[in-house]
Amino acid sequence: MTYTAYAQNITVPMQATHWTVKANESTFTTYRGKPSLYLKNGSATPNNVDLKNGIIEFDIAFSQKRQFSGVHFRLQPDLINSEEFYLRPHQSGNPDANQYTPVVNGLAGWQLYYGKGHSKAFKYKFDEWMHVKIIFVDDQAEFYVEDMNQPLFRAYELKHSPRSGAIAFSSSLQGAYFANLSYQKIAQPQLKSTPLKRKPLAKGTITQWQVSSIFAESSLENEYRLSASLKSSLQWKKLPTEFTGLANLARINKINKKQKLNTAFARVVIESDRAQIKKLDLGYSDRIRVYCNDQLMYSGSNRFRSRDYRYLGTIGYFDTVYLPLKKGKNEIWMAVSENFGGWGIQAKLSNLDGIKVE
Repeated sequence: MTYTAYAQNITVPMQATHWTVKANESTFTTYRGKPSLYLKNGSATPNNVDLKNGIIEFDIAFSQKRQFSGVHFRLQPDLINSEEFYLRPHQSGNPDANQYTPVVNGLAGWQLYYGKGHSKAFKYKFDEWMHVKIIFVDDQAEFYVEDMNQPLFRAYELKHSPRSGAIAFSSSLQGAYFANLSYQKIAQPQLKSTPLKRKPLAKGTITQWQVSSIFAESSLENEYRLSASLKSSLQWKKLPTEFTGLANLARINKINKKQKLNTAFARVVIESDRAQIKKLDLGYSDRIRVYCNDQLMYSGSNRFRSRDYRYLGTIGYFDTVYLPLKKGKNEIWMAVSENFGGWGIQAKLSNLDGIKVE
């Protein structure tokens, strides 16, 4: 017997009194025979919903035009932390036709979280209703589109710690129709698929960073050598990496666009038993400056469309720097700057011969 047999299926009426809507355009209407909500460039939250584990189901319809439409779940009262699943109609049939990503301090991380466990190719129907279901329990989730018997994909893990939260529809760039929202509160809903296998980290991967307080990227424009005044102005917090070796810097700092505060240092200390050159492979989003013992060694940009008009800016080990280590302690500071799409850093040393990473 399954847990769902005892769960109450709660349907949210598509009527304005049951929703809090914040959008450039929205209307409660009937679309293709169903009471629905049309939403463009904004969000809609059903009132008085609080859900930690369970099942969410809804119908969605959209055109083929470029847009991003879907649902947030476990949305926190601050409205800037949630789990999100959305569809990309303009990528129908492609590997990135949809997306699971956490939203951390207001920053969705699609450039950090992509591929297996985060999306799956799917061909959409346009201007017609499609059914979506999400089953989530603790740090696991399955995502269904149209076929309710077989999940489209399963996440490696949900990136936030499990906690109750709201549900919210969202749509940007173009409008989408939503209908038939229902949810079930279930302590331990059953998932149909098996957990995804995690790859072991490569030897030499940095697994913990010291992350600084946030500051303006412009303050580093002529900072070829780190000044004592800049260094003394920073506060630091530890940030362990995720199982992939990725550090999501939004977990420590919130971007302040108004004040143009979009940069933080990620720092490690390497102790070497001799003077030597050490290869370090890097992944980052969006831009980076690498300092070794206060001296600027490297800078690069991996932002959206920075290298080609189709370039996504997804994170990967695409860049390499050679660190001139001295005997003793070496401080490696990475200034990572963010525009949108995910603020992250990952790094791995080619080998650990003669060194210790602190």
